[in-house]
Amino acid sequence: METFPTRLSVNINKIATLRNARGGDRPCPLEAASRIQRWGADGITVHPRPDARHITYADVRRLRGRVTSEFNIEGYPSADFIALVLEVQPEQVTLVPDPPDILTSNAGWDTRAHAAFLREVLGRFRTAGIRTSLFIGTDGDLIRAAADVGADRVELYTGPYAEQFPMDPEAAAAPFVAAAQVAQSSGLGVNAGHDLDLDNLAWFARHVQPLDEVSIGHAIISDALYIGLQNAVGQYREQLRPA
Repeated sequence: METFPTRLSVNINKIATLRNARGGDRPCPLEAASRIQRWGADGITVHPRPDARHITYADVRRLRGRVTSEFNIEGYPSADFIALVLEVQPEQVTLVPDPPDILTSNAGWDTRAHAAFLREVLGRFRTAGIRTSLFIGTDGDLIRAAADVGADRVELYTGPYAEQFPMDPEAAAAPFVAAAQVAQSSGLGVNAGHDLDLDNLAWFARHVQPLDEVSIGHAIISDALYIGLQNAVGQYREQLRPA
């Protein structure tokens, strides 16, 4: 299988949302994870939330045996979440500052205001050998502070990019181009995610470098309703092909 510099991690939360709408085990997130990897994804992402409205803690435990690529677990670092991650031992944990009742992640960490808390949590994961990433905006000072508290990577919150992209792609990408350079100079890897899709992903990946990984879920599963899941994974992966 051809490999590209930027890896695609597919978030399977929405598959679990559909399953939970009716109960039972159809569609099955475990089977979906197996197929998505077979169809070319470089990793699987899940984001269990306290209300278990999509991926549950039980799903996460069962997925560990199915994910043979990179397993990325996202979430707010509550005591229960930390314990889950340390038990499951994913390749990567991405910490997000979500309050329990939020619909979807829509802001990054203030890494200065929460420095002491993040340093302690990140240290626990580092001791366990788990790569860490912090969900963050494009503020250079906050990215530098992410390095100071011990993160391995940042995941750039790309909601603002997706919103501005239809009007002015170059202006939309500019803050992220600068942020990726700040991250690299601070010794951090760069991930990205939120509202990336078939219209805006290729532009982002070709202009924002370095870019280690993108995490995409809602858009891929939405497109899969029209073009099929295997085709959707393939088309998203193709957007990451170097120019």
